[in-house]
Amino acid sequence: MIAAARHGLEQRLRTGPPLLLDAAMGSDLNRRGLATRLPLWSALGLLERPDLVRQIHLDNLLAGADIITTNTFRSTARTLAKAGIDPGRAAELDALAVRLAAEARIASGRSDALVAGSIAPLEDCYSPVFDTPAATALAEHRAQARNLAEAGVDFLMVETMPTSTEAELALRAALETGLPATIGFVCSELDDGRPVRLFSGETLADAVRRVLPLRPAAVFVNCAPAGVIAAGIAELREATDLPIGGYANAGHVDDEVGWSPAGGMSGEQYGRHVAEWLALGAHVVGGCCGTHPEHTAAGRQVIDALAA
Repeated sequence: MIAAARHGLEQRLRTGPPLLLDAAMGSDLNRRGLATRLPLWSALGLLERPDLVRQIHLDNLLAGADIITTNTFRSTARTLAKAGIDPGRAAELDALAVRLAAEARIASGRSDALVAGSIAPLEDCYSPVFDTPAATALAEHRAQARNLAEAGVDFLMVETMPTSTEAELALRAALETGLPATIGFVCSELDDGRPVRLFSGETLADAVRRVLPLRPAAVFVNCAPAGVIAAGIAELREATDLPIGGYANAGHVDDEVGWSPAGGMSGEQYGRHVAEWLALGAHVVGGCCGTHPEHTAAGRQVIDALAA
């Protein structure tokens, strides 16, 4: 099954039309009435409203997503412990997240859709410093990667990495499962024509060079404003021959609920950015924090128009 998953993903990335990722989970939970709060953020949906998590997956599939992402961005033992919850429940919640995504895929009739297992930074996505001992970080990422692989995801998606050090460790842990794995970097605001940089200050090009020896299935930039995503995709195209992609945020960080979509953009506006990313060579596009199924639907329209 692992060999089939690797072949299926890599074939679709290289020979098929662009693939469409789903939109955000955490901000959509909050939009639909679940008052998310840090540090659990989106993981609160697994504990209190699994039905809503499933519905968000389903709505994204019905809007045309080719890939739905498990609600495991903040389901690690580390985050559970911070929230005063037994960290031993991490495997249970990871398995629940995969099951909810799989149930939504069945309900949608979209048997062709892929389920990506999300692996996030252990600490804050926008932190410029990674100070967790390497052995500790590798062990924690291995635990979640194993949970997701055993629960049946099609591939692993290491995302929103602000440092190349943790990106390399998390990607290594993901690939050890035998499943395909992608890697995504979060980048800071653009600065007067200088190269795109991670929050750590490293250039995106240097970060990509660090992970290339591991041969991820694809390299992404994500959870940054649309203009940063465009610049990042342009640099990825020069840095690697692997499939590339990006998915932007809409709105702003909220220190209480995690993310606010206020001040974001409509689906139509987002679709124009998706068209730009595809023109720059993206193989995968989608939505990050602050986006919803309407943004997924806009992305679907753009991709389908290109194929018409």
